[in-house]
Amino acid sequence: MTTALPSNITIRSRAARNLALTLKASGPRVRRDGLIPLVRCSSTTTNASAALEATRTNTPVVNGAETPLSELPPLILYRSLFINAVSSRPWLLIPSLHLLQKLSLSGNPYLFNVSRNPLLRSILKHTFYKQFCAGETGAEAQATMKELQDMGFKGTILTFAKETVFDSKTGTEQGHGIEASTTNECQWCDNIEAWRDGTLKTVELLREGDQLATKLTGAGPGVCEALHNDAPLPKQFVDACYEISQKVKDRGAYILIDAESQHYQWGIFRLGLELQEKFNTDGNVVLYNTYQAYLKSTQDTLKKHLQIASDKGFTIGVKVVRGAYMSSDPRSLIHDTKQDTDDNYNQIAQGVLRQDFLGFGGSSKRPFPSAQLLLASHNKESLVKAHEMHQERTKANLPTVPVKFAQLHGMSDEVSFGLLKLKDDKGVAPEVYKCTTWGTLGECMAYLTRRAIENRDAASRTLDEYTALKNEAWRRLAFWR
Repeated sequence: MTTALPSNITIRSRAARNLALTLKASGPRVRRDGLIPLVRCSSTTTNASAALEATRTNTPVVNGAETPLSELPPLILYRSLFINAVSSRPWLLIPSLHLLQKLSLSGNPYLFNVSRNPLLRSILKHTFYKQFCAGETGAEAQATMKELQDMGFKGTILTFAKETVFDSKTGTEQGHGIEASTTNECQWCDNIEAWRDGTLKTVELLREGDQLATKLTGAGPGVCEALHNDAPLPKQFVDACYEISQKVKDRGAYILIDAESQHYQWGIFRLGLELQEKFNTDGNVVLYNTYQAYLKSTQDTLKKHLQIASDKGFTIGVKVVRGAYMSSDPRSLIHDTKQDTDDNYNQIAQGVLRQDFLGFGGSSKRPFPSAQLLLASHNKESLVKAHEMHQERTKANLPTVPVKFAQLHGMSDEVSFGLLKLKDDKGVAPEVYKCTTWGTLGECMAYLTRRAIENRDAASRTLDEYTALKNEAWRRLAFWR
């Protein structure tokens, strides 16, 4: 038995009827001529690019035509729709952000303690946590990684949740267990060992081609202090970094050393370059440093690192992001406008890709050092431009750096799946990864808070993503006519 709905949609289940009524207030309507506001997706590069664009628009297509988001399983689609409905509305996002920041603090009373309050834990676990995180156990994380691979992604970028964030506005550190450990010097060693164990457990979850994203500040206050002061790092920590790097290399995987608060970043860069000199040999990359395009200093920093790689003869791994610490880094270090950040990102990405940047390569007397590039971004325009440049230069046999792409798990799925449709003449898709984190709910609270802040600071992108998800939900409902 079917039930008539507004806009001439019929359904066969109460769940679908409820979803349709939820979408009705703001979603696009199915037209009388059978067209809905989506675009037909094609396997060709040109049409795939159009499909990627039209997930954000009201371009009409034939009823039932697939879009990049058609690859999302129903449960993930509807959870994403809910999360983005909150993220795209400031009156919902701002109080949610304040609550997440409160929950990320250690030593909370029972009501706000995610480890002790079962109701609070259940709500967060089945909404924000499952949207952005891989799991609390190794088995849960591996199941999520397989699910992502089954959707067509090249692999997973996996990180262990422990980290420390320094807030330049308050001069305080935030991270799971920070308050409990700052007064006990022996506990610093325990923190390093806990970080080592957690990271090695993460390495054991990696398959060949996967990537480990590591946050060095997760090793505790002693390491954080040394990173900030650019002082010698504890030997126990350095030994752990070398051990982890060797095990990742043995598995045929990679390490992405995450960018963190500028309070610690110069020490992180120094260690990253030391490890690259040891492991990035013979034209191969094991480790990447991360460069944040929203910082005014990034091009100067990268220029110095290219020179070091050239002088010492190792292959430099360059991961480019826009940046995720705007709320905690000093504002004076950050570009004045979003356009400045976008321009900086594109200059770095395209310059490295064509091996002609910052006085290296091209007509310069200094050859461009051996390099590999990972573009982590949710900006469709930047990624499509880079992919098209890579394709054109490869066909023309011009100097070109190998490139991979990545987006965060639970975010910008229309961009990720759209990239997978940009296949070359041989039918080979770009290498696209999803970056996710694993750890207990309490350990992941700082990570979840940063995801909420990122959605707040990228309001237009979040609204576009919400619109694309609504369109896909309507497209699926159209099958029930």
